[in-house]
Amino acid sequence: MTTGLTVLDDKVYTIEDYLKLDDDNQYELIEGKLLMVPKPRTGHQKIAYRFFGVLDRFLHENKLGDVLGDVDVYLGDKVVGQDVLFVSKNRLDIITEFNVQGAPDLVIEVLSPSTAAHDKKTKSQLYCENGVKEYWIVDPDQKLVEVLTAGEKEWRWGGVYDIEDVLTTKLLPGLEIKLQDVFV
Repeated sequence: MTTGLTVLDDKVYTIEDYLKLDDDNQYELIEGKLLMVPKPRTGHQKIAYRFFGVLDRFLHENKLGDVLGDVDVYLGDKVVGQDVLFVSKNRLDIITEFNVQGAPDLVIEVLSPSTAAHDKKTKSQLYCENGVKEYWIVDPDQKLVEVLTAGEKEWRWGGVYDIEDVLTTKLLPGLEIKLQDVFV
């Protein structure tokens, strides 16, 4: 698996096993493997919180859905975490008290050195296969956001945006994120 992610052992884990975990570690469950994910660094968190804040204000003003951060997302027999997600108002029933049961409309991942390859390959593929409409991969070191949009069988490349750009999305008409405000 990817550097920074710890595969706990050779056991095949199930959702039931995952639900029994009772410690302060963060885990993901993919293909029966229980992965311990390192906690993000402070710079990573600041960027994630800025995206969260912009989305939260916009969604509250326009009543278009809900934004969540750092919550388990159940995709069949897999469980993943992400930095920020958006669920449209007509799909809010997938949000439960403890997790999200199905694909969010938008997932935002802020890359960390220890999990970047995992986020770009494994999780990207999982999100695409399970119906996420848009996936933003945020590179804090390069100050870039790569946008992937759902195609019929694979992601379509939606562009790369840098600190001089204003990020918009067809999922949320009217939303404008000045990336210079995110990558302060």
